[in-house]
Amino acid sequence: MEPRPDGTGVGVGTGVGPAFVLGGGGALGAHEVGMLKALFAAGVTPGLVLGTSVGAINGAAVAAEPSQTAVARLIELWTGLGRAGVFTGSLFGRVSTAVRSRTHLYTPTALSGLLREHVPADRIEELAVPYQCVAANIERAAERWFDRGPLVEAVLASSAVPGLLPPVAIGGEHFVDGGLVNSIPVGRAVALGAREIYVLQVGRVERPLTPPKLPWDVATVAFEIARRHRFARDMADLPPHVTVRVLPTGAGPADEGGTLKQLRHRAFGQTAARIERAYAASSRYLERELAAADGAGTTPGGPE
Repeated sequence: MEPRPDGTGVGVGTGVGPAFVLGGGGALGAHEVGMLKALFAAGVTPGLVLGTSVGAINGAAVAAEPSQTAVARLIELWTGLGRAGVFTGSLFGRVSTAVRSRTHLYTPTALSGLLREHVPADRIEELAVPYQCVAANIERAAERWFDRGPLVEAVLASSAVPGLLPPVAIGGEHFVDGGLVNSIPVGRAVALGAREIYVLQVGRVERPLTPPKLPWDVATVAFEIARRHRFARDMADLPPHVTVRVLPTGAGPADEGGTLKQLRHRAFGQTAARIERAYAASSRYLERELAAADGAGTTPGGPE
């Protein structure tokens, strides 16, 4: 199937292997690295990779090398996220950028450099596994799926958090963070023919929301309601022939907080611990789920 202008008409086809769906979530995306480590250790490899925001970053690496090699690359990349100035830098630098741009605090230069260094592909078509990432199209007020073309530009578009990074211009249009339109794209995997889906998410969907108490909490809570509602709807609409397994994060108290908190420099200092917690929790989950599938047929699963 040929793509429509909005990128929603792309078909991978039936019979696609297991789909890895990687959601967004700032520094909490380190959990996804631990989940990938557990999946590969269990012998599960993807036939399709879909990513949103930070999940687009992790997904590009695993689609390039669907093995433990990707995990090693991602550990290096995540270490770099905390020290390369992606969401850090001096207060003066952030204020200067905000004054010049009037729309964002950081430039995408550091993130772009890390992607080019750690993801061994220039174009999406060169990846070892079919890969797509989603961004929000400003002009069309719609989601746009990238399944071909320059890889780094597509990933930057998917992860351009409004107010923190600038919109990314592609083909005369502008794109921002894909989490605004499809934070955990299970429905996309189903539409592309996946029958077995592994959801790598950052853990926030597992925690109850509370009313905002501070002005800057209002937008975070509103966003969480929207993203959780779509994920719940996608899960409720699953066809009977599709199995979805939602991997657990093993999240701890240090993982609490909204998007802005999880993009601060010190949040990236929790990377190693988050990876290992998610690896341990997901390993236990996969051992139980895959054993049950071998013994009694495949059944949908969920987080611990």
